Amino acid sequence: QVQLVESGGGLVQAGGSLRLSCAASGFIFNYYTMGWFRQAPGKEREFVATISGGGAITDYTTAVQGRFTISRDNAKNMVYLQMNTLEPEETAVYYCARSRSPSTMRTGDNDYWGQGTQVTVSS
Repeated sequence: QVQLVESGGGLVQAGGSLRLSCAASGFIFNYYTMGWFRQAPGKEREFVATISGGGAITDYTTAVQGRFTISRDNAKNMVYLQMNTLEPEETAVYYCARSRSPSTMRTGDNDYWGQGTQVTVSS
């Protein structure tokens, strides 16, 4: 069965960095676009970043451009999100997701989600 398991969340001070990981299993990993979303309490889940199956195409929400980097290691079935210069308003549960393309990922048209990992940015 398809599984996406996030890890790496935690507490970090404003301006600090954190690296999230997503371990994928149960499917041919390199065939699929992967991405990250986040959801703060009382808010809708929002798109953060995506990466195509081969890693050649990446896209980010404007708010994180220049600070976050999405990457993948297809030999290990892993997706990463390096988050730098974190801000308190980016406190949220971060979710790993699978989709068929970067464009469908951006709109939230995803078929599988991980359980999420909590990121808390203190001021």
